[in-house]
Amino acid sequence: MNNTGNPPQDDAAREHDVVHALKSRLITHALPLWSTEGWDSATGGFIERLDREGRADRAAPRRIRVQARQIYCYAKAAHLGWYPEGGEIARKGLDYLLAKARSPDGRPGFVHLLAPDGTVLSPLRDTYDHAFVLLALAALYQLDKDAQVRAEIDSLMAFFDSELRSPDGGYAEGVPASMPRRQNPQMHVFEALIACFDATHDLGFQARAGDLFGLFIASLYDGKKQVLGEYFEQDWSRIEPVCVEPGHQAEWVWLLKGFERITGCPTARHRGELLASALRYRDPLTGCLVDEGDAAGRIHKSSRRCWPQTEIAKAWIAQAESGEAGAAEEARKALVRLQTHYLSHPVKGGWYDQFDADGRSLVDTIPASSFYHVLCAVAEAERVLG
Repeated sequence: MNNTGNPPQDDAAREHDVVHALKSRLITHALPLWSTEGWDSATGGFIERLDREGRADRAAPRRIRVQARQIYCYAKAAHLGWYPEGGEIARKGLDYLLAKARSPDGRPGFVHLLAPDGTVLSPLRDTYDHAFVLLALAALYQLDKDAQVRAEIDSLMAFFDSELRSPDGGYAEGVPASMPRRQNPQMHVFEALIACFDATHDLGFQARAGDLFGLFIASLYDGKKQVLGEYFEQDWSRIEPVCVEPGHQAEWVWLLKGFERITGCPTARHRGELLASALRYRDPLTGCLVDEGDAAGRIHKSSRRCWPQTEIAKAWIAQAESGEAGAAEEARKALVRLQTHYLSHPVKGGWYDQFDADGRSLVDTIPASSFYHVLCAVAEAERVLG
């Protein structure tokens, strides 16, 4: 399906109303869809994806990161007052996660992949997965300050310290460790630590986030070229040629604003550089971010996934919160692009995941993994833009 059509001519009206429209879409369609068709009432657990008609793919293996992301979505929606029943759904998801994925083989940590019946398909302990489990726990704890959830947070942090910390800084890719090292898991641990501080006000989370901010400054970000690297050697030296994902550059803009908020550490210069760099990698027809480029600003993959569009919106929202002139308008334009090109799916509450350069959909299913990105962007838009 070709979905590259430009927005209608009443752009100003759409931009003005887009936050309300997206919030309404989530409450009316997405949250009900993913808690019913997107939940396996027979075996428990969230469904990994729906087909193009919105029916659950019950045969798809279940990634732990997706289970955690869905828990986060429902806890967050309940905390915002958008979906009061979300708290119960999130707790049900956590019960499943703890019962099936935590230490089923007697070793600490969460496994990587489950079969639909809840048996283990991959026992890998993946750092990216654990970052999202931590984020989910933070969202649940912020919802009702449950002491058992706080105990789970502390237990998971002990696992990070004992099993995942790297002597070279940051965290290993997982257990067992693998190469290359990636910035992506470090970014999501950083996100989860900020969320844990917001939920608990425990200064230990602030300090841990500070360690990762130091890694960002020293190794992940190339200040001369003003790009974020993706792949690294064990000692955090960059693997050349440097791969640049503009969606991650935008995501760091938002995260750095969050770090500044909880610490007072100024991040404006790095946010401005990252955002300007990310905007080099845009599809000329739609204005959407493409998937990948190089350090010189050349586009290498002109396909465009959904999640970078949510992250560029969040980047502009972060800049608007900082008072940057024109940022709120740019954020609304980014949200309109998200709504027009990705959320206009015939399944209400669904989305398109990826298009090629000609606007043809490349993914025939509706992945649950995108929900976290969409909901977070809309939540931030309502908080800052109103």
